[in-house]
Amino acid sequence: MKPVFLCLSMLWAHPVFAEFTFCNQTLDVANLAVGSYRDDSLETSGWWVVGPNQCARVDKRVLRSRYYYIFAQDVFGRVLLEGATPMCVGANRFRIRGESDCLARGFIEARFFEVDTKNADSWTFFLRDPGLGG
Repeated sequence: MKPVFLCLSMLWAHPVFAEFTFCNQTLDVANLAVGSYRDDSLETSGWWVVGPNQCARVDKRVLRSRYYYIFAQDVFGRVLLEGATPMCVGANRFRIRGESDCLARGFIEARFFEVDTKNADSWTFFLRDPGLGG
């Protein structure tokens, strides 16, 4: 697996513009899945297709959770970003409540990267390819 450098940035915007944004600063198309707490249980959803040097607003509201979880792979299924938190994803567009027993429920288990938004109203996550420098 190729290493990926990550950079986090808070946006100090008026709450009307509050959101969780994922920016893909690699040369790959990223298929993105996002997890967050909703009513005391984890919920994952996807897939957002984020082109090279593009951003996607994946939650357009004031952030309702301190922690967001993201998993990204390219169009060939090669992992671009993973972490230590196991959650469920679907093969096609999905919204899944709960993170356990993925296979038994007909889903795929993926390891999500935890993003600490520090309780900010807005957050932008940048996925960077170390081969591009900077």
